Amino acid sequence: MDDPDIYLNLKPLFIASSIILHPISPQVIIGLIIIAFLVFCSAFISASEAAFFSLTPSNLRELRTDKIKNSEKLIELIEQPKRLLATILIANNFVNVAIVILSSFLLLSIVELKDNPVIEFLIQVVLITSIILIFGEIIPKIYSVSKALKIALLVTPVFKYLIKFLSPFSALLVRSSGIIDKRVSRKSAQLSLGDLSQAIDLTATESTPAEEHKILKGIVKFGDIEAKEIMKPRIDVVAVDVLTTYHKLLDIILNSGYSRIPAYNENFDKIAGILYVKDLLPHIDKPDDFDWASLLRPAFFVPENKKINFLLKEFQSKKIHLAIVVDEYGGTSGIVTLEDIIEEIVGDISDEFDTFEDELSYSKIDDYTYLFEGKTLLNDFYKITGIEDTIFEDIEGDPDTLAGLIIEIERRIPKLNNITKFKQYEFKITKVDSRRVLEVQVTLPKPGSVQ
Repeated sequence: MDDPDIYLNLKPLFIASSIILHPISPQVIIGLIIIAFLVFCSAFISASEAAFFSLTPSNLRELRTDKIKNSEKLIELIEQPKRLLATILIANNFVNVAIVILSSFLLLSIVELKDNPVIEFLIQVVLITSIILIFGEIIPKIYSVSKALKIALLVTPVFKYLIKFLSPFSALLVRSSGIIDKRVSRKSAQLSLGDLSQAIDLTATESTPAEEHKILKGIVKFGDIEAKEIMKPRIDVVAVDVLTTYHKLLDIILNSGYSRIPAYNENFDKIAGILYVKDLLPHIDKPDDFDWASLLRPAFFVPENKKINFLLKEFQSKKIHLAIVVDEYGGTSGIVTLEDIIEEIVGDISDEFDTFEDELSYSKIDDYTYLFEGKTLLNDFYKITGIEDTIFEDIEGDPDTLAGLIIEIERRIPKLNNITKFKQYEFKITKVDSRRVLEVQVTLPKPGSVQ
């Protein structure tokens, strides 16, 4: 019977017999020196990377305030992090690949392996990788992080030349990564915006305040709302002709209660400027022929399709509260105020001039019947009734108000008591004048109705 210990004793002899060492030639010594230099270069690059990207805000302030050698050059590098990182990655990969190739070549010159893949794997992969990882990555980075500013300043001159030398490769890498970033961010934005509203509904509980839920929904939809959806239409805007006498102007101001009033020449399409009521305070006792038009401030004009999130930023930067909304032909469509924009997030805001009649733009007759003013914005109509705006997306003309929606369905201005039906929704005209729908009774479909 065979003794298993014999095989255990023979195994080291078998491994040793599969390796033949050759004399070390001068070329091998030069190769080892080159490998040592390349490992040093790998350590240098890794230490530099850790130093550059470990600088704290206080380090950057110190560089900008104190006149330290190479500080300006270092700031230039840090201000372009993508280019710097691309250069570091390219240089480090070149060096590490060179180490692996040269080590494999020297290994074949020093050691002859007799078809033993295990030994070949251990030497070529495990040994060389361990050397690169320990001496070219871990140790340099640990040391560099503790002395980030000092090392960053020391290596900056080298990287200024290295960036220029590798600029063709790094520029290509930065451009390609930029394209990928744009595509990924665009897809992420498309996905997240569509899912946020649903996520808010799913996470809402009975303990979630209604106002909080409403504000969150408003924030999600904020970026999709255009100025024409929330503006006050021109027919409801209080505006004055620049030829209006001073005392008559004061009466208009007192009756309207507004602090900013548009002024026009001849008609509302020729806006001359915006009158700030506070600018009149030093001139209260002036005679009727007082030239109040000289106090007008420049008007701010925006297109109908202006997104209100961008409009809010412009209001903040220009420090204004009112904009004139114009159509594609330059005609005045209406006005939009800072208050209108904020109300899209927090809901209706009442001030000292708001009356009960102003707030009561609709009344609920029963669970399925409402009475709305014709000028009610569709955005508000959808919120009050809970109707999805997609129900009426097939309507041509892109109406902004409830009256406009009915006119687009009928293709004419409906008369009193006219009943319009659309997808089980019923609209009855209860009040009109010669050219306007003033009041509409809306009947919603009852549960179980086929739409």
